[in-house]
Amino acid sequence: MYTTSWCGFCRRLKSQLAREGIYMREVDIEQDPTAADYVMSVNGGNAVVPTLLFSDGTVMTNPPAKKVKSHLETLAVTS
Repeated sequence: MYTTSWCGFCRRLKSQLAREGIYMREVDIEQDPTAADYVMSVNGGNAVVPTLLFSDGTVMTNPPAKKVKSHLETLAVTS
């Protein structure tokens, strides 16, 4: 999950996912210029967070926790 330290949407999504037992690696785009470039490349030039990158290469920007959970379940079935 690409985030920033001040992002309320990021904190909320991390908290919701943690309640579901879903943990992710967090990358702060303000600390990692390469990560910021990636986020901008998948969001039309905008540094929008949270941006999630999944193991299958799909990306979601500011998704609801239910959508993340559903996608992860789909990935688990297909792996």
